[in-house]
Amino acid sequence: MESWVPPTSGAGTGGGGRGRGADDTAFSFLSKGWREVRDSASADLRLMRARADSLRTLADRELEHLLASAASTPPPPLAAGAPIAELEFVRNRIQPKISELRRQYASREPELRRRVLERWVPPRGATRACVDLSGITAIRNAIVFEAGEAEEEKEWEVVRMIRGGLKELERRSQSSELLGGFRGTGDLVEKFKSSLDVPPLYVTEILANLVRQSGPFLDQLGVRRDLCDKLVETLHSKQNHSPSADMSLHGNDNSVDELDLRIASVLRSTGYHADDGFWNEPAKYEVSDNKRHIAVVTTASLPWMTGTAVNPLFRAAYLAKSAKQDVTLVVPWLCKSDQELVYPNSMTLSSPEEQETYIRNWLEERLGFESNLKISFYPGKFSKERRSILPAGDTSQFISSSVADIAILEEPEHLNWYHHGKRWTDKFNHVVGIVHTNYLEYIKREKNGALQAFLVKHINNWVTRAYCDKVLRLSAATQDLPKSIVCSVHGVNPKFLKIGDKLTSDVESGQQSFSKGAYFLGKMVWAKGYRELVDLLAKHKSDLEGFKLDVYGSGEDSQEVHSTARKLDLNLNFFKGRDHADDSLHRYKVFINPSISDVLCTATAEALAMGKFVVCAEHPSNEFFMSFPNCLTYKTSDEFVARVKEAMAREPQPLTPEQRYNLSWEAATERFMEYSDLDKILNDNSTPLSGESRRRRTSQPSLSNVVDSGLAFAHRCLTSSEVLRLATGAIPGTRDYDEQHRADMGLLPPQVQHPVYGW
Repeated sequence: MESWVPPTSGAGTGGGGRGRGADDTAFSFLSKGWREVRDSASADLRLMRARADSLRTLADRELEHLLASAASTPPPPLAAGAPIAELEFVRNRIQPKISELRRQYASREPELRRRVLERWVPPRGATRACVDLSGITAIRNAIVFEAGEAEEEKEWEVVRMIRGGLKELERRSQSSELLGGFRGTGDLVEKFKSSLDVPPLYVTEILANLVRQSGPFLDQLGVRRDLCDKLVETLHSKQNHSPSADMSLHGNDNSVDELDLRIASVLRSTGYHADDGFWNEPAKYEVSDNKRHIAVVTTASLPWMTGTAVNPLFRAAYLAKSAKQDVTLVVPWLCKSDQELVYPNSMTLSSPEEQETYIRNWLEERLGFESNLKISFYPGKFSKERRSILPAGDTSQFISSSVADIAILEEPEHLNWYHHGKRWTDKFNHVVGIVHTNYLEYIKREKNGALQAFLVKHINNWVTRAYCDKVLRLSAATQDLPKSIVCSVHGVNPKFLKIGDKLTSDVESGQQSFSKGAYFLGKMVWAKGYRELVDLLAKHKSDLEGFKLDVYGSGEDSQEVHSTARKLDLNLNFFKGRDHADDSLHRYKVFINPSISDVLCTATAEALAMGKFVVCAEHPSNEFFMSFPNCLTYKTSDEFVARVKEAMAREPQPLTPEQRYNLSWEAATERFMEYSDLDKILNDNSTPLSGESRRRRTSQPSLSNVVDSGLAFAHRCLTSSEVLRLATGAIPGTRDYDEQHRADMGLLPPQVQHPVYGW
């Protein structure tokens, strides 16, 4: 492009030098702008040409591949009367012409570019300083002109030949055997689908999956579940598929499971990957092995040394001893920020695998056998206000439907306060809840405790009735919940029984087994018995003159407890919390536990197992221990003083074999199997396996089942509202797991996990 020359001014010379300089500057700026536009247009042309070349090369390669594949196989027989062989026509006529066309276009490309640029240059001596946008039209005209000239030349005959040849090929394919029996477009598509490793989902299968996922909603509308199952089976049976070989390991004859496998195989073939819970190793979870599957879901995990972490771990390990069932312990995974608040000494773990290793090592040190227990994780968050871990998202989704047989919910009310997911009793054959904590007792001690306790009481009734088939309460100190019975189904760590056996042998050999006095051990919060302990010792300071008590514990209220003890001048020696099995605690003779907020104090059972005296309140939480002679109970504060003096004055009695067995996890597991009805379920061969779990409910539900389903549906609707969740104390953003949990656990985004609907 030549530079644009401005016209000379006819004005006088006065002041003309400065005016001419300003005009030159302006025209120079416009000239520079034109150059930028020209360069930009040239770059766009080069990009367009490069893309056209790429497309042309790709088309040539695909056509050559088609012709080469056709040449490698003998041509199919043609119908009688066919004037030409179509494949020979394509090979001998079309392919050479395309190559010739490509060469002709490549040879004329510089000329086309020159013509475009000639039409783009503005006329010499133009007098208007404006941007001429007609350059775009010039490009179009140049291309059209080139095409017009080409139409007059011989090489464009190729285009007409290709067009006519393709029409002839299409016409003859409808009446010949050219494509090996493809009668039409539908047959061609079907043949193409069948050639794939995994056929895509059909419309009927998509509808079957939609009906199945809408089961809870249809159930509330009055549509019987057996009708939904039949509809799913009918829709799925319209297509006859066999799952891929790698998925057949854990398949069964149930149409719903076959549909699951179909969807999973299609998703896998597309590159989609979802960690569908933690039963994702097909070789380990064969339904055909006649084994039952038990999932023990709890609200805490080691390294947090709390009862809801330790006791479910032992329960799962002892249940896994039986060859009749496979057992998986499902525990919460906390992000590092929460781990620092919960785990001792601000301990942190980098991954779920590291935490699993820690749990297994801790368990192996205390068990006398090797456990084949499996451990899985669900996202959890720590609530400072509630001082407990709450689930984030739908906990049930981390248990695969293919093994959703029996669920044991440790603290069912706690797990389901904000549960927004599938109903446990819809997913599992049998759901047992075990109540560990007397939440009402804790809540009453807070501000507006009476009102809060009233609300929590009814919410607990609501969720346990909606989500459990049976509820076991460790003691009568807990809330009286629907479908519940009282039974102590906890045992003690085998290590404590061994310590008790050693101390008993020392006594029999004439050695002194207990060289220390009394102690108390527990998490240092006022509700864990510290308030009662301080009040009793302050009231009877003169009656217990000379009595010293060592206190082991750490917690949120440590500073307040220490300052209160100093202010009242109590004879208490404070130590940091430690494991009850620590060697420094073996030689104490008396364990004092005045707590009335516990349901079934684990530390009390451990002290009895070690052969010590236990001084505790006569309370429903201690009813199980009252049958042991070394358990000394009191009703009043005066009786407390008498029991402490009695324990300090004499030696405890050794445990009998029967008493020792009653404290063991073997006995606790037997009681659990009996009172939860699991012994009947596991021994009943007629009970359907997990593949039939969705058929176990009767087609004519009772009024109680209808009410329970309505309660579950109402709870799901309410927990879908973030406003209501926050108003009732939920942690913000816990309806689904967050990005940190997704990164730590390798999870898909929640919207991908639930692609159909997320209400």
